[in-house]
Amino acid sequence: MILLITGASHTGKTLLAQKLLEKYKYPYLSIDLLKMGLIRSKNTELTPEDDEELETYLWPIVREMVKTAIENKQNLIVEGCYIPLNWKEDFSEKYAREIQCYCLVMSRDYIEKNFSDIKKYANVIEQRMDDCACTKEMVMADNKHYLEQCKKYGCNYILIEDDYQIEVRL
Repeated sequence: MILLITGASHTGKTLLAQKLLEKYKYPYLSIDLLKMGLIRSKNTELTPEDDEELETYLWPIVREMVKTAIENKQNLIVEGCYIPLNWKEDFSEKYAREIQCYCLVMSRDYIEKNFSDIKKYANVIEQRMDDCACTKEMVMADNKHYLEQCKKYGCNYILIEDDYQIEVRL
């Protein structure tokens, strides 16, 4: 089985993947690690700030890795913001039935009440190189966008409203 975890920056995608690894022993791929490997090795001219172009560049690679894992009957968790919410369009039914996708979305109220904690825990799993540009307004706008896209494409989402308690059963 393949689990895709997507969502805006700072929603806890990597933390959730790490918890699922510990609980189910499914390996996970952080798309951010793939991104930085390709950027640092000069296999692309893109930079970490080129989000839209990075999704276009990275998703075909990740998509084919997912197909390969399914063909080999391997479990895998893939997490990152570079998973398009219309991901189902890229898979036949044979592949799609082996995939679950969840988008993590923080509500406006949650962000208002917990922004200092959101920033505080930003590096809990992976170190962020430069997180100074992260503002409350940016986090709100990104989460609003993801929620709208989830609704548009019928993607499963986990709305974080009160406590940061996320549970995904595989």
